[in-house]
Amino acid sequence: MTARLTIVVSRDLCESNGACVSKAPDVFELGDDDVLRLKLEHPDAEQLERVRAALRSCPKAALSLVER
Repeated sequence: MTARLTIVVSRDLCESNGACVSKAPDVFELGDDDVLRLKLEHPDAEQLERVRAALRSCPKAALSLVER
């Protein structure tokens, strides 16, 4: 089985400030309750650059990509 990249949100660190949403709105969203949600867990190759930019933009380093 091939490993896929999976987006992981550290709920202990995430402040839901939306920096990631501005970089990759097709992947991240803030709910009506101001809680960060993933629209998808496994970015495809086309989304990967935007997802990495979103990870770098997080002021709390609450986002990561892991192989699963």
